[in-house]
Amino acid sequence: MDDTVLDGSRHHRRTSGTPVDGTAVADLEPMLRRIVVARLGDHPAAEDLVQETLVRVLDARDRIEPRMLEPYAIATVRNVMATMWRAEGREERNRHRAHDPGVPDPADAHLLEEEERLALRTAVGRLDRDERAALVAHDVDGQDTRSLAEEAGSTAGAVAARLSRTRARLRVEYLLALEQVEPPTERCRSVLLAVSAADRRRQRELGAAQHLLECEDCGRLSVPLLRRAPARDDETRVAISADPDIVTARRAARAVAARAGLTGADLTLVATAVSEVARNIVRFAVQGEVVIELLDGPRPGVRIVARDAGPGIADLEQAQRDGYSTCAGLGLGLPGARRLMDDFDIVSTPGQGTTVSMTKWIPRRT
Repeated sequence: MDDTVLDGSRHHRRTSGTPVDGTAVADLEPMLRRIVVARLGDHPAAEDLVQETLVRVLDARDRIEPRMLEPYAIATVRNVMATMWRAEGREERNRHRAHDPGVPDPADAHLLEEEERLALRTAVGRLDRDERAALVAHDVDGQDTRSLAEEAGSTAGAVAARLSRTRARLRVEYLLALEQVEPPTERCRSVLLAVSAADRRRQRELGAAQHLLECEDCGRLSVPLLRRAPARDDETRVAISADPDIVTARRAARAVAARAGLTGADLTLVATAVSEVARNIVRFAVQGEVVIELLDGPRPGVRIVARDAGPGIADLEQAQRDGYSTCAGLGLGLPGARRLMDDFDIVSTPGQGTTVSMTKWIPRRT
């Protein structure tokens, strides 16, 4: 859930999301164990199911928007349990046979292959003509994006982005056709597309985390989609717990900002702002995380989000005032970081932690 706090004329939105790292995934273990025990009791496979779920969640953590971690884990553990029940049912039905029930009969295998081929044909048929043509030219005929761009009067980057969106949609349509499911709402399809594309910004906009909890079909389909989705290469995460991590975060921010297209003094501004917020984490929260993300819209730039689960800040307005200091430093970093960046926002709840979000945009060319 989101808590919106009004501070003067500004809105501060606080999310309950947890940084998606190994520690955050491990924190899900008690919840997953409760779900499994509630369904299976003292079944001998209960612990194995919990661990299998954690492995799958870890595998998808770089593709998932932080607030979706818990809903995704819940959907995954349900799928893992359902798979076990199907396997046990198949074993029971085939107990009298001499062969391994895990290996389908030739007739069954043929039927499965035919269902998959039909689902793929259906999915491809739901793409528009231009999407199909570009996908076939690139993935089947081997035509490169540069020549495709020349034919379309576009750029190689734009063609690559469109191909990525087409593949994401194809994955969604294939699963819908294979399971013979029609999304009950248009929002369902949008959420599934955002999940398939590993588009975390779009996931946030759609409130995908809550939707996956509420919609059983989307919760189930999100599991294979996230496992097939491409890994993100536009984001860097740095765990912060000691002074050397400040240096690491500073260097990472400078490198990502350079990739975004920032140059000269702007690179120094970004690196310095990251140093300030990372230093606050070390001093006052002990540990946290800095996430540096490349942005391509609505303008190109770089976004930095610094999160911690520390004591929080009781008076945000005072803490952001120039010259204010608590414990030899709180407030000195925040006003400085705010001045260095183009956009700056901070959300803090005493006893729960602080999240700082700041953005530096690529200067517009005149």
